[in-house]
Amino acid sequence: MEYDNTNRGVLFKNDRKDKESQPDYKGSYTDGNGSEFWLSAWLKKDKNGNTFMSLSTTAKDDVHSNGMAQVRQAAKPTQELEDDLPF
Repeated sequence: MEYDNTNRGVLFKNDRKDKESQPDYKGSYTDGNGSEFWLSAWLKKDKNGNTFMSLSTTAKDDVHSNGMAQVRQAAKPTQELEDDLPF
């Protein structure tokens, strides 16, 4: 029997946290439609001193697409460079 990950996720302590703005926990989950997301969580305190988790999600496809778009953009020569080529 295969395990069904639908509407389930996991978080792990972020042992690579270098800055306060980086999440305290990182992981992923799969929604009811089968879409996969990255999950980030920060430990915070409310005005009464109670600890809670603030969560953020990013579609895994979005991260890959945005990252590849940045790589493609960085690889494109600028018009100024193209005009200066002697051949």
